[in-house]
Formats: sequence, structure tokens, C-alpha cells
Amino acid sequence: MPLAIPANSQLLMIGDSITDCGRARPIGEGGEGALGSGYVSLVDSILKAVSPAHRIRITNMGISGDTVVNLRNRWQQDVLDLAPDWLSIMIGINDVWRQFDSPLQPEWGVPLKIYLSTLTELIAAALPHIKGLILMTPYFIEPNRTDPMRATMDRYGIVVKTLAEDVGARVVDTQAAFDRALVHLHPMSLAADRVHPNQAGHMILARAFLEAIGFEWNLE
Repeated sequence: MPLAIPANSQLLMIGDSITDCGRARPIGEGGEGALGSGYVSLVDSILKAVSPAHRIRITNMGISGDTVVNLRNRWQQDVLDLAPDWLSIMIGINDVWRQFDSPLQPEWGVPLKIYLSTLTELIAAALPHIKGLILMTPYFIEPNRTDPMRATMDRYGIVVKTLAEDVGARVVDTQAAFDRALVHLHPMSLAADRVHPNQAGHMILARAFLEAIGFEWNLE
């Protein structure tokens, strides 16, 4: 199966701290460490190592702490003005997490209805200007599906998968990718707080992303 993203394309990846991972400011691309230390950098490194002739230019525009509302506030500057060919969005973890770790600040979380309407708005604004879209579900590295935060995160993930189907986007089910690993591993072996992955956790995200775009190890 050929790689979904054509050669010489620019792929912009946007999200929260999981995407950010210390990327360069104001624009995360270029030299050593510019893409941060997480899954974005791993995707870039694997593509360069396995398919160097493909020359996919990756830009990291993640910002730690962001919710989908924060994305809306910077969408023009950090997405549309940079005119990427392909766009990857992973947002929702803070939208849910703030509902649990900051119960006295309800305005910090994003209710499901607002999450859906805002993400729909952002996708609609981007689609006329891009050639391809990839939506990554939020996740919680917790195998107990009845855990309140895990159950809530799953509902937000369903929104992402439904929107991807509605607009013909590729979807990366990050929760399913972690669930496969959690059959054999304790959550703390992937993320001490069950949210911010260590390097193994970021590799799980990178692998899931690459599988979603049709990556094969023998591309070149």
C-alpha cells in the first residue's frame, strides 16, 4: 500500500503537550530538536530513515496545555497561514482532564458538546485549503474502561472517529493502540500520570500514526 501522504508534501501536526514535547518556537521545524522529543519527531525520523526520497516536511505546532478552544484561538496563525498540504490534529486530553483535576474551575475543561462543535468548526475551516486530514483520538492510559476519566475520554474519542468518517479523514485510534500494549504492560510503564508518555509510549503513538497513513518498513 503506498504512503497516503505524497512525496514533497508538508505535514503540519497540531495538538497539546503530547504533540509539543519541547518543539521549537515560534514554528517547530528545522534543526536538531525542533520537532520536540515525542511522537512527531519519531514519525519524522522513521520516514527519513526508511523513505528519504519521499521528503515529507513535518511542522510541529503543538502547545502544552491546549484544549480545542485554544486551538480555535490560534487556528489562523498556526494552521491556515502556514498552508500545509496535510494536517494532523490530536486534541481532547486537556478538554477531559481539566474536568477531573480542576473541578473547582469548570471553565478550564471543555464539555463534549462544545468539543464537538469547535472541532467541527476547525475542520471545516481547514478542509478547503488542505489535501489530506488525519484525526488522532485523545486517550487515557488506563485499561479499566469504567474508570470515570477513561469512560469520558472514550466518548470524546468517538466524536473524533465520527468526524473523521463524516469528512473522509484518516483516523488514528490512539486509545486502541495503548489498549493493545496494556494487555501486557502496566500503565505506569508507559506514562507515570497515565497521560504524558515516556519514549515507549510515544513510539506507540508514532507507530499508530504511521500505520494510519499506510507506512511500510520496506517503502524504499
